[in-house]
Amino acid sequence: MELTTCDCSICARKNALMVKVHESAMHIIAGKDYLTTYQFHTNTAEHYFCKVCGIYPFHRKRVTPDYFGVNVFCLKDLDVKGIALKDIPVRSTVGVGMK
Repeated sequence: MELTTCDCSICARKNALMVKVHESAMHIIAGKDYLTTYQFHTNTAEHYFCKVCGIYPFHRKRVTPDYFGVNVFCLKDLDVKGIALKDIPVRSTVGVGMK
């Protein structure tokens, strides 16, 4: 598993820690009706937000549209504090320069 951060205008401000998940493995089990999307720049990536509370759980990736970037802090029953983050690689992606 690899976690990522991004420095684009939206990711830098939401401070999410993302994991890449193939669309075949992505299953929304509840709350789909509460999701809304935001798109910017090329309008390729889809950033999903909760219409009620504004939480950012995931996005469909622009460069690899068959993958989602999932905010690990939004995963139910994930004890992030119990995970030794130092043992999981975190890659910083350069999104600010993407054209």
